[in-house]
Amino acid sequence: MATSTPWEDAWNRAQPTLSSIRDTLNSNTSPDPRVIRVGQLDSELLDQDLVHILQEPLNKALSLINVASLKARFEPELHLLIQLTLYKLSIWNTGASYGAKLQDLRYVVPESPGKTLSPSGLPRRTLVLHGTLTVLLPYLHTRLRSYALSSAWPDAPSSDYRRKAWEVMTSLESSYTLLSLTSFIAFLWNGCFRTIADRLLQMSLVPSRRLVKRDVSYEFMNRQMVWHAFTEFLLFLLPLLSARKLRRRMTRIANYISPSNILTSLVAKNSVTGFPGSKQQTSQTRGKYWSLPQDQCAICAENASFNLNLSDPSNAFSIAGAAVSPEDPSTGSDHEPPAFPIYNPYIASCGDIYCYHCIAERMMQAADSGEDDLGWECLRCRSEVRGAERYTVELGSDISGSDYEFSSDISGSMGSYSYTESAWSDDNSVS
Repeated sequence: MATSTPWEDAWNRAQPTLSSIRDTLNSNTSPDPRVIRVGQLDSELLDQDLVHILQEPLNKALSLINVASLKARFEPELHLLIQLTLYKLSIWNTGASYGAKLQDLRYVVPESPGKTLSPSGLPRRTLVLHGTLTVLLPYLHTRLRSYALSSAWPDAPSSDYRRKAWEVMTSLESSYTLLSLTSFIAFLWNGCFRTIADRLLQMSLVPSRRLVKRDVSYEFMNRQMVWHAFTEFLLFLLPLLSARKLRRRMTRIANYISPSNILTSLVAKNSVTGFPGSKQQTSQTRGKYWSLPQDQCAICAENASFNLNLSDPSNAFSIAGAAVSPEDPSTGSDHEPPAFPIYNPYIASCGDIYCYHCIAERMMQAADSGEDDLGWECLRCRSEVRGAERYTVELGSDISGSDYEFSSDISGSMGSYSYTESAWSDDNSVS
């Protein structure tokens, strides 16, 4: 017969004691968990912030519509739709609002057998009444008050029914405010029933877990602090940056790395016909509008490329057909006028010719941006334009071999111009 070891004897002697302790633990009921008041108040604030966050982008979208009164007209209905959606997805389906879930709380009601339950397990009738008191009644009150103010109910005579209705509504608002204050004081005293609607329907917030831990999550606070610091940094940094200078640099980089410019730099090009005295452009110095004929303004063509107005003949949809390659034999036809003719021509420091008002505007923009070290980049040759002068042709100069003829009324410099492929003419005659 085997003898038991001392460990087995000690275990057998401890069995009655362990059984009594186990029975005592099973018979005792755990105390009701304590509900913290600040958690219930924070859940209400979180619900309000969630509605505001969802409503803000919708308000911005409505403000973009060309109806000034649309946002103000339907803002209460939009607020009501968001609240009803959140109520259905939170309290109706899960028994707790999103703010209450973040605080680890949920709604409970006294047990009443025989009632139809919602998906959350709460009585359906109780939730319908709760939604009416917390969502629909505030909307109806907002609409009625705005209608009364727009109809001048407070200014009506004292015997008018509108004035009496306004006084009744004011009395009800004062009574509700007093009841809310009394209910809030009672909530601070016992920690039950946060609002009047919760007190009337006996809906109380309790922890969703039996083991309550007073853990404060700083995740949302940290995220808010990070975004706040990032916003403050942007407010400090943006005034120090020149948006125009940055945009010009980015445009210049995009032009350099664009596939069209890379391909055109690989193709040899001998010369481009243009104004008398204008420079020849090679494949190494080709800009965005290098292929535009020299009798047309490249700045006008670029401005037209951003014009989306269909009523304007020079728009982004017609510029593609108007800009003809210089190798095209149809370019310079006497029967078709230039798409972007040059008015009052000025020659830039790089040798290309533009309209006076176009190049003056670009030079002023470059000066206003404080980019004296960069100047303005020519649209034809990519050279830095430092200045511009009026394009002049002196009498007696050797222009033999040129295809251009000038009228005998030119004296020293040209006044107003009417240019064709065959001639320049000046309307200012010399007396």
